Amino acid sequence: MTKEKWRFIDSGNCSPAFNMALDEALLEWHSEGKIPPTIRFYGWNPATLSIGYFQKVEKEIHLENVEKHGLGFVRRPTGGRGVLHDKELTYSVIVSEEHPNMPKTVTEAYRVISEGILEGFKNLGLDAYFAIPRTDEEKQGLKSPRSAVCFDAPSWYELVVEGRKVAGSAQTRQKGVILQHGSILLDLDEDMLFDLFKYPNGRVKERMQRAFKSKAVATNELREKPVTINEAKIAFKEGFEKGLNIELETYELTKEEYEHVQRLAQQKYASDDWNYKR
Repeated sequence: MTKEKWRFIDSGNCSPAFNMALDEALLEWHSEGKIPPTIRFYGWNPATLSIGYFQKVEKEIHLENVEKHGLGFVRRPTGGRGVLHDKELTYSVIVSEEHPNMPKTVTEAYRVISEGILEGFKNLGLDAYFAIPRTDEEKQGLKSPRSAVCFDAPSWYELVVEGRKVAGSAQTRQKGVILQHGSILLDLDEDMLFDLFKYPNGRVKERMQRAFKSKAVATNELREKPVTINEAKIAFKEGFEKGLNIELETYELTKEEYEHVQRLAQQKYASDDWNYKR
């Protein structure tokens, strides 16, 4: 049986605004029937703190420290909490809600899409599995997270190795299209990460950072031989093909498409109005 062909874009390291604009443009083009379902890999230049659509900058984010570390800053169109995009492979998946293989609920669609990430970790020799909150306390924690940091605890069907979260994802649905994007951690600077958020006092910050170590881990901490970004791209591209039972065809943006994304980046995702509005 022939496999469904999806588009694959490796856009390399881009600015924070361009990264979010391209994800939005792909969602838009897919909703208009101009492009097939698409998987995209990307990185960040400079390293960037992205925050969820609903996060309150003034209350949660230490902007002086974001600047001090020379980081970019952008608000995502998806929910979730703060993510430091540094030494990681970032992915996005754009597919119609009506796709025959996509479940109707957000949680179950998450599981189906994340099968690709699961297979990618297996390709790297890691025994990853899906997090499924079981206790009432764990489920309650998802409704009211204690921390503004994304990797503080796994949500439904996020990827875990040896009990610790190795990838974090967020999803939005607009115009009949699912956009899921997320971070696959290769290495992590925990001190820098915890420097970017506000805490009631130093003791709370220390306690949360200690707790974080038991809940999240970077891929290269789990392997004897570190993974390069190119090895990760190969592993996860093959992972998505296997996990979603698809064939990925490499695609490069046309000049017109690129210019459209540049305009959207400048007008929306590079604007203070978007990034600091809450």
